[in-house]
Amino acid sequence: MNTVYVDNAATTQLSETALNAMLPLLKETYGNPSSLHHIGQIAKEVLEDARERVAKCINAAPNEIYFTSCGTEADNQAILSAAYNGAKKGKKHIISSKFEHHAVLHTLEKLKKEGFEITLLDVYKEGIVRVEDLKAALRDDTALVTIMMANNEVGTIQPIKELAAVCKEKGVTFHTDAVQAAGHIKVDVKDLGVDMLSVSGHKFHGPKGIGFLYCKKGVPLQVFMNGGAQERNRRAGTENMAGIVGLAAALEEAVNNLDKNAEKVSKLRDRIINGVSDIEMCTVNGDLERRLPGTVNMCFEGIEGEGLILLLDQKGICSSSGSACTSGSLDPSHVLLAMGVPVESAHGSLRISLSEYNTDEEVDLIIKTIHEVVVYLRSISPVWEKIQKGEVVE
Repeated sequence: MNTVYVDNAATTQLSETALNAMLPLLKETYGNPSSLHHIGQIAKEVLEDARERVAKCINAAPNEIYFTSCGTEADNQAILSAAYNGAKKGKKHIISSKFEHHAVLHTLEKLKKEGFEITLLDVYKEGIVRVEDLKAALRDDTALVTIMMANNEVGTIQPIKELAAVCKEKGVTFHTDAVQAAGHIKVDVKDLGVDMLSVSGHKFHGPKGIGFLYCKKGVPLQVFMNGGAQERNRRAGTENMAGIVGLAAALEEAVNNLDKNAEKVSKLRDRIINGVSDIEMCTVNGDLERRLPGTVNMCFEGIEGEGLILLLDQKGICSSSGSACTSGSLDPSHVLLAMGVPVESAHGSLRISLSEYNTDEEVDLIIKTIHEVVVYLRSISPVWEKIQKGEVVE
């Protein structure tokens, strides 16, 4: 049985380009870039070359790029830095959205326990933050606004440029979690006007365990990893050289092929949406236009998402019901609930996230298999039986 992998929002397959770039760093160019001898200095040159290449991909300066272990670490450092810097000036109010990744939401929960006040903006049925809501929520004591660039479960793209402009006018630091966006849609930090931006390598065919934080020159960044003087004294720890070079190679490849890949993947995505549209009581979640090329999230009334995912997996299709970071939870998706999806519907969600590696033949199989699995699960579902009879489902 061939495997069809459509869980790319969770992680992507490492590209040959990234792998080939990494291998020399694991064998020949193995030096520590902090070492003064020539082997260490060769590694240092490779490190700074990768930093320059990454910076170019997002239109940043090399000294605005700080390598981290992942997007979660980048989110934490950005949010905590802005919060604590604001607190020094008596500003302890932070604004975010209700459907951020838990790397953001859990960090905000930590800050709330420390006396910060958190405002979470609505995202509505479309899964889009509204600029006017941000304007209304901003206060004199607002230290930070952090809004994701694209949602990890439904794929909706936020109006980051407009949101950042509102914050700039008020002198408020703006951070965006661009983990799902980088490598899939254009990310230009100067055009967006953001102060900080988080990226993770394994979302665009780079390796796991490596990410970076863009921090605009002049924005103070606090230290949370103590030790050596790496990353200009802002992030201690010996650099993951193979990971950094792999990330740089994968990001370059993704950016260079952005338009071509987006065109291909969005066509595959739309084929799936159209292909399941005849299934009774099937709903696509989020705005149909302002979304990532490869992400589609659907709800099927009367069935449980876990059963749907497991049966698809038995038939060789690897998908998900939402964020991989919360896959062990039986609770309905906080993203879908924030968008006003009823609890019973949110339990029956399916996320398909494609990449340029997927094919038309795989999409044909996905559409066919979803039809079969939904019919089967509904045939054994007492909830679906009640829905068919018009009874109230509790």
